[in-house]
Amino acid sequence: MRSGWSKGELARQVNRRARQMGAHHISTDTSRVRRWLDGEQPREPIPRILSELFSERFGSVVAIEDLGLRTAHQSPSVSGVDLPWAGPQTVELLSEFSRSDLMLARRGFLGTSLALAAGPSLIEPMQRWLVPSPAAEPARPEPVARRPHRLSRAELDLLESTTAMFRQWDAQCGGGLRRKAVVGQLHEVTDLLQEPQPPATSQRLFKCAAELAELAGWMSYDVGLHPTAQKYFVLALHAAKEAGDKPLGSYILSSMSRQMIHLGRPDDALELIHLAQYGSRDCATPRTQAMLYAMEARAYANMGQPSKCKRAVRMAEDTFADAGLDGEPEPDWIRFFSEAELNGENAHSYRDLAYVAGRSPTYASLAEPVMERAVDLFAKDGEHQRSYALNLIGMATVHLLKREPVESTVLAEKALTVARSVRSERVNTRLRKTVDTAARDFGDVAEVVRLTDLLTAQLPEAAEAV
Repeated sequence: MRSGWSKGELARQVNRRARQMGAHHISTDTSRVRRWLDGEQPREPIPRILSELFSERFGSVVAIEDLGLRTAHQSPSVSGVDLPWAGPQTVELLSEFSRSDLMLARRGFLGTSLALAAGPSLIEPMQRWLVPSPAAEPARPEPVARRPHRLSRAELDLLESTTAMFRQWDAQCGGGLRRKAVVGQLHEVTDLLQEPQPPATSQRLFKCAAELAELAGWMSYDVGLHPTAQKYFVLALHAAKEAGDKPLGSYILSSMSRQMIHLGRPDDALELIHLAQYGSRDCATPRTQAMLYAMEARAYANMGQPSKCKRAVRMAEDTFADAGLDGEPEPDWIRFFSEAELNGENAHSYRDLAYVAGRSPTYASLAEPVMERAVDLFAKDGEHQRSYALNLIGMATVHLLKREPVESTVLAEKALTVARSVRSERVNTRLRKTVDTAARDFGDVAEVVRLTDLLTAQLPEAAEAV
C-alpha cells in the first residue's frame, strides 16, 4: 500500500483508533483488511477511521470516497458545514450537536459520523460570515410572568467568567481533561437562548455560546477529533455572527485555519485567514491582528512562499508592538497571544519553511533564536504547559534539521516530562513523530536510542476524549 503500512499494521492502527474513540466492539485483523482491498464495504465507523488515518499519514485530507468506500447517510444537522445563517437555526443546531456529543462521545460514534470539509465546500459557506444579517424584527413585549426567569447581570457575568476558567484549564491541562464539561456548559447556554430574553441578553448569550463552541472545537482538535472540531468551529462562527462580534469571528476562523495547516491544507488555511482579516479589519485590536498575521505566515510557510511568509512575520511583530498601547481592555480569548506565543508561531513558520525547502539549514537557523525565546518565555510563564511542550518539540525539530541529534534529545525529553502532565494527543503525536524522525535519521546515536526506549515506556497511549 502507498501508505507504507502492511495489512497487519493497518489493522492495528484501526483497532487503536477505535479504542481511542470508545468503539471497543471493533476488532480488525489482516484477513479483514484483505477483504476491504478486494472490495468489501466495511461498516461504520470503519470508513471514517480509515479516512482519518490516511489523512494523517499523507498530511492532507483523504475523503472516504477517495478510498473507494461509501459514506453512510447523514442528516443535515450533523453533516456538512453549509448551514443557515440565522439565529434560531444556529441555536437549534448547537443544541442538537452538543447533546449528541454528550450522549455519544464515550462510544465514539459522533466523531466518526462526520466528514471533514475542505476546499470550496468549506471556504464558500464561511464567506457568508461577511454578508450582513437582515434587520431583526422589533422585540414584542412579553407577559410580566416571564420576566423573573430572565438572567441577571450577575448570572451573565458568572457564565462569562466560567468560560474564561475553562479556557485557562485547557491551556494548563490540555483538551482531554475538561472537554465534556465545556460541551455541557455550551448545551446549557443554548437552553437559555431558547427562552425569551431581552436583545442585550441574547447578544451576550450568543457571544458566550460562540466562545464555548470555539473552545469545544479547540479541545476536540487537541485530542484528535478533527471532524467534531470543525463542526464546533463552524457553529461557533455562526453564533459569533449572531452576537455581532467580528473580532471573535476572526479568532474562530484562525482556529479553523490552524486545523487546516495541521491537516496539510495551507491553501484553505490562507483563505480562512484572509477572510478573518477582511472581516475584522476595522475593529480587531492590534493583538488580534498580530495573531492573524502570524497565522498568515504559517500558511505561506507551508505553501513554500518564503518572501510572503517573512513579510507576514514582520507584520505580526510590528503590529504586536502596538498591543495594549491604547489602554483598551482585551477580550479574554486573545490574551493567550503573548510575546511567547508570537515568538512560537513565527519560529514555527521558519521551521515549516525549512521542511518545505527540503530541510533547509538556512531557515532552521532563522527559527532557532526565535524558538529559544519562545521556550524561555513559556518556561517562565508556567501556566501554558501545552504551549511549552509544543515549543520544546519545535526546538527539538530545529536541532534535527541542523543535524544536531544530541541537542534534540535533551529538548524532546523535557517535552516528554511535560506531555505526561497534560491531556493532549496533539502534543503526544508531535513528540512521537519527532522521536521517530530522530530514530530514522540518527538511529546509531546512543542518546537517540535511549530517548526512543524512554518514549515507549513513558508516553501514555492516547486517552479517550471526554
